[in-house]
This record gives sequence, C-alpha cells and structure tokens, in this order.
Amino acid sequence: MTKQETDRPEFRLFGRAQGKPLSARQQGLVDNVLPGIDLPAAGEIDAAQLLPGMGSHVLEIGFGGGEHLAGQAERHPQTGYIGIEPFLNGVAKALTYREELGLENLCLHRGDARDVLPRFKAESLDRIFLLFPDPWHKKRHAKRRFVQPSTRDDFARILKPGGKLRIATDVKSYADHCMIEFEQDARFIWQASVADDWRVPPPDHIQTRYESKNLGDCAPVFMDWVRA
Repeated sequence: MTKQETDRPEFRLFGRAQGKPLSARQQGLVDNVLPGIDLPAAGEIDAAQLLPGMGSHVLEIGFGGGEHLAGQAERHPQTGYIGIEPFLNGVAKALTYREELGLENLCLHRGDARDVLPRFKAESLDRIFLLFPDPWHKKRHAKRRFVQPSTRDDFARILKPGGKLRIATDVKSYADHCMIEFEQDARFIWQASVADDWRVPPPDHIQTRYESKNLGDCAPVFMDWVRA
C-alpha cells in the first residue's frame, strides 16, 4: 500500500497508484496526449475555459477505467467532461477511449480529486458524478471515505444552482454514510420520492464492468441530489 500526502493535510491517498505496466500505446498517450488535455497545474480551474463552446460542464470523480465517463462524453458531444482518477492504468484506459471515440469534449487528470476540488471556480459545473467510490468498510477507516463534510462543501460551492450530484454505491454502509452527510444540508435537495428512484439504475446511467461484478453487499444504490 502506498500513501501520498496531499496539500490538504487531513487527506491521504490510500491504495495503489499503478497496476500492471502500460502498453506502449498507453504510455504514448500518457506521455504525449495527457499533458495537452490535463487540468492546469496551479490556479483556478474554470471548466468553461478548459472546454470552451460547450453547453454544460460535468465532472466525474474516480472514473476507474473510464467506461462511464467516455460513454457519457460520446452520448453528449456538446457537453464538456472532466475526469479525475488517481490510478494510472485507469487514466491510460480513458485516454484510449478518448482516442478511439474522438472525444474532443473530454479532459483528464491523474490525481486525488480532493486536492483539485478547491481550485474549481465557484458555480462552474452543471453536474458531478461520484460512482462506486472505495467504501472503506471498517469504522476506523471511515475518515478515508471521499464523502466528508469538506468534500460536501466543495460540491456545494462548485455546482451551479440547479446542478446535479449523483453518488452511486453497492455498499449499504456507504449509502447510509452519504445519506447522513447530506440529509441535514439545505444546499442539496434529495430527488427520490419512491424506492425505485434509488434502486433502479437511472435512464442515463452507463454500467461499467466493475459495477457488473457485484462486489458489494447490496444492489447498486443511485443517490441523486440537486443543488438548491
């Protein structure tokens, strides 16, 4: 297990940063394409400047192998998509999708999103996806979960009024954790009215290979909020 210190001292990135060696093609994309579509190294991140001419701008946090992110970007070519993922192999896969599908509306960043969120311009995003984050099952590890008061505050700041947040998980304790974090926050309006609203995949959802493995302890739960 590796640990990477971040600029926010309360956070550390736990887990692997890279798996098996990249193919020559993947390494070439990381070396030659990623720098040109990456987030700026410092200063404010304005999605509208990063991906100009788009009708809306969407962030996916921890996109894994990039299947959902690339699928959404392909479906909605007039929407700008930004993906942040710490795992190098996932970034390489997303770069491959971008090249094969010609996704000029997609920018990628390798890193911990908790470092990057504070740099986004206020009210600059129309939507945020956080799909199947590491649940950190043990109680003593709960502080490592991505959803915390600080990241909830980041979501509230960078989403436009009316912007959407979707969190999905297949771990009951994580779903409970998210509900506790958001239920008392008047900045977010819960969108479900009946059980199927969170039990049934939304019409715009794109299933990934990870999700299909059913590694959690419950069926996937899809939690949608709107920024007040």
